[in-house]
Formats: sequence, structure tokens, C-alpha cells
Amino acid sequence: MITGNTASGTFYVFNNKEQSIPIVFVHGVGLTYEIWQPQLDFFNGYSNLSYDILGHGKSSLTKQNISFDDFSDQLIELINELKIEKIHLVGFSIGSLIARNFATKYNDRLQSLILLGSIYKRSEQQQKIVNERFNQAKKELKLSRQALKRWFTDKYLENNPDTYEKISSILSGNNMANFLKVYELFVTHKNDEDFEKIYCKTLVMTGENDIGSTIEMSQQLNNIIKNSELKIIKDGKHLCGIECADDVNLTIKNFIDKNE
Repeated sequence: MITGNTASGTFYVFNNKEQSIPIVFVHGVGLTYEIWQPQLDFFNGYSNLSYDILGHGKSSLTKQNISFDDFSDQLIELINELKIEKIHLVGFSIGSLIARNFATKYNDRLQSLILLGSIYKRSEQQQKIVNERFNQAKKELKLSRQALKRWFTDKYLENNPDTYEKISSILSGNNMANFLKVYELFVTHKNDEDFEKIYCKTLVMTGENDIGSTIEMSQQLNNIIKNSELKIIKDGKHLCGIECADDVNLTIKNFIDKNE
């Protein structure tokens, strides 16, 4: 296991098992690579790479105006610097939008693509709610802890106070100027990727009770992306990668093993 920073300031953690194609994990807005700990532990026998996206955790963000292309550039620089040719790419929430953008630009570098909690064509009401949350974050200069109520079930939070405090600590540790730049990209995303350019084997997953990245959105993505399959995580909400880690991990493992 090695940790490091790229020449342009991306912090990463790389567990290199030379016999396997690396699994690369891309986290959500306001979070860090640490949310993938259940997956990093489970896939310890596989090569895996996690990193902080631009403006999050220990990764820098110096540009004033950013786009999803900048996040794809960050990832391609990272895997090139580590001399990685092919990857299994796993993206969560805004990380799934980064993964989708990356797949349209560098599909030849993907062994497979896994989208977890991915939005697609919000309804007018859904967009209104997201806009209101963004405006609240701009006003209060923080992401409300109420987000955790949307990301986890009440029962899980009651039984796992350490997780609640850990995620809250990550959220409160954000550089707010950088966070708001990235959050705005998530809020204003237009679903304008050229999905025809995504031809690798793809798995679309979401939690059964995810109110932001709904089952209907995942069904639409599964229909529009070639060579894709769909998995709904029973009882899961948005951060089902933590709450429903066993189910998520086994689903990813089975998918990767048959596409290795």
C-alpha cells in the first residue's frame, strides 16, 4: 500500500497487486477517498486505487472555473503517472458523473465501468429541491448534516454513531470555496454525455430507497448505456456502499470477476 501525490497535487492511495487490473474508486461531493474503506478492505486482495477528487481532502484545486473534463484529466493523469493501462472504474454520486465523462473520453482504458447512485434527468421537482439545497449551502457555507439523513437509514445512524461522526467530520473539513464549485457542477449537470461512446461492460447500481439517485434513473441509464446491467441494492439509500457494504461489495466482485 502506497500513498502519494501526483505532480499536480492529487492525493492517492494505491494497493498494487500486479496480477490484477486495478479497481479505481471515485467518491462523491463533499467527501474523500475514506468513504471507500469498506470496499478497500474487501478488495484488499485486488489492486485498488482511491484518491481525493479536485478540491477535496488532500487534493488541490487551483482553477477558478472547472468542468467534468477537469476531473477526467485528473484521473487520466493519475493512472498514467502510476503506469496503469486498464482499470475497473467505480464512481459514486458525482464520482459516477466523473466516471461517465471519463468513459466517453477514455473508454479504451476501461475494463469495466460501475456507476453507483448515479443521477439521470432529474424531474422539475427534483431539480428544484437540489437547487434549494445548493442555495442553502451557499448561504450557510456548509453542507447540512441533514444530508446524512438522506444518505443513510435512521436505523443505521442510530446503530452506527461512529459512522455519523466520521462522515460529519469529513463534510465539515471541506474547503468551502472549492466544495461549492464542485457542488454546483453536480447541481447543474445536464446529462449531456455522448453515451454512444460508452461501450465497455457497465454495471448500474443504486439503493432501493435512494431519493436522489432513484431506481427510475438507474433503469433509464441501464437502457441507454450499451452492454450494461442493473442492480438495485435492497434497503439501501444513497451511501449504500457503507450501509449495505456486503451486498455492494459482492455485486462489484461478481461483476469484476466475470469481466477481468
